[in-house]
Amino acid sequence: MSVTTQMAHFALGLTFQDIPGAAIREAKRFILDSVGCAIAASKNPDMLAAQRYVSKIAGPAHATIIGSGAKADAPNAALMNSLLIRAMDYNDIYWQQDPSHPSDIIPAAMACGEKTDKSTKELLVGVVIAYELEMRWCRAAHPGIREVGWHHATLTQFVSPFVAARMLDLSPAQTVAAAGISGSSHFTLGGVVAGHLTNMKNPADPMAVEAGVRAALLASEDYSGPVEIIEGKEGLIKVLNAVEWSTDELLDGLGKKFLITECSYKAFPTEALTHQPITAALHLCQRHKLAADSIKEILVKTTTRSADILSDPGKYKPQTKETADHSLPYCIAAAVVDGNVLPSSFSEEKLKDPAIWRMLKKIRVVADPDIDSLFPGIKRAIVSITTKNGQTCEESVDHAKGSPQNPLSDEELIAKFKANTERFMNGKRQDEIVATTLSLDETDQPISQYMGLLVNEK
Repeated sequence: MSVTTQMAHFALGLTFQDIPGAAIREAKRFILDSVGCAIAASKNPDMLAAQRYVSKIAGPAHATIIGSGAKADAPNAALMNSLLIRAMDYNDIYWQQDPSHPSDIIPAAMACGEKTDKSTKELLVGVVIAYELEMRWCRAAHPGIREVGWHHATLTQFVSPFVAARMLDLSPAQTVAAAGISGSSHFTLGGVVAGHLTNMKNPADPMAVEAGVRAALLASEDYSGPVEIIEGKEGLIKVLNAVEWSTDELLDGLGKKFLITECSYKAFPTEALTHQPITAALHLCQRHKLAADSIKEILVKTTTRSADILSDPGKYKPQTKETADHSLPYCIAAAVVDGNVLPSSFSEEKLKDPAIWRMLKKIRVVADPDIDSLFPGIKRAIVSITTKNGQTCEESVDHAKGSPQNPLSDEELIAKFKANTERFMNGKRQDEIVATTLSLDETDQPISQYMGLLVNEK
C-alpha cells in the first residue's frame, strides 16, 4: 500500500476507544489552549481584515467562527479559526527535525465535524489524528525541511486532508485522493518567516489547513488525486531531495503509539526558540534584582538557526508584531525591561518603547556549536548579563516552560486561558468553556453546541 493509503486506514479506522486516556487528556487541554489563543486574537486588526475577506466569499453556513460567532462554509471556517489560533504565536509547538504547531489543524476537525453534525468525542478523535500525523512529519526529514528553505506548512498539507476526510466520512479511496490533491498543491517557502516579517507569517499554515479541507470536499465528489504523492514518481521524496526522508518515522507504530503527550505548550507568545533565552534572562533579573538601566550587555548563546533566523539585522529593528515576536533580541529586551513577555509586549505602543530600543542595542546573539550538537533533543540557551559595575551572571536553560519536561499544570493552563479571554467575556462564560472543554469526552453533545460557547460577549 502507498504511504497515503496506510495513513488513510489509520485516520478512518481510529476509534475513541483506541486512544489512551493520557492522549485524550492532552487533546482536551490543547483545544482549551487553542480556543483561548483564538479568542484573544479575534479583534486584532489583521484578524478583522481576514474576517472581512471571509465574509465576502463565504459559502453555506456550515461551521462557526470562533469569537465573532459568524458562520461560513467549512474551508473558510477552518481557515479563519486556524488563523485566529495562530495569530499571536501563542499556541502549541512541537520541534524535532522540523517545527510545527499541530493545533493549527484543530479547526479542520471543528469545521468538518460541525458540517456533518459530529459529536465532541469525534472532535477529540480528529484532534488526535492531527497531532499524530503532524508530529510524525516533524521527525521524517533529516535535516528538517526548514533547514533547506521550506516552511512547515509544506508538511501540514499532508495532514489536514486526513483530518477533514475522517470528519466528512470519506471512503478510503476518497481519502487517498484528498491527500494526493492537497499534497500536490500547497508547498510553502520559508521566506514567509525570513527577514522582515509580514502578515503572511500567520496564514502560511492555516492556508495549508484550508487546502486540506477543500481537497477532502473535492474528493468527496469522487475527484481523483495522485495515490503515491509521497513516495511515487516526482512525488515529495523524489522532488524535495535536499533532505533524507524516512517513511518509517511516518508509519511505524501508527495507531499504537500516540505522540500528542510529547507536544509543548507556550508560556510566551513568541517563536519557540526564544523561550529558553527569555526564561534564562527573566531568572537572572529576578534572582539578582537587576534593573534594566543597570545592564551593560546581554550575551545570548543559542543554536545556529536561532542566531541566523531570529537575530538577523532586521530583527534588531522590528517594525511589526510579526517581526518582533520572531526577534530574539526584541523578546529579550522586552523581558528585561518589563519583567515578562505577554501579548501586550507586541502592541504598537510597545514596539516604539524607548526603553526596549535602548536595551536592544545591548544584546548580542551568537551561535554556539556545542548547543547545536544537542539540538533538537535539547534546545539549550545560555544567557550572560554584565552590569555597568562589571559583574556578570549566567544561566543555562534546556527546557522551556510548557514542555513535557517542564509542563504547564491544569491550573496554569486555565490561568493562561482566562488571561487570554478576560477582555472578551465574563468569568461565568470563561468557567463554562473551561468546564465544557475539559469534559468533551464525557458527553455526546454536537460540535456545533460546543462552538456556540466560543463567542465573544464584549
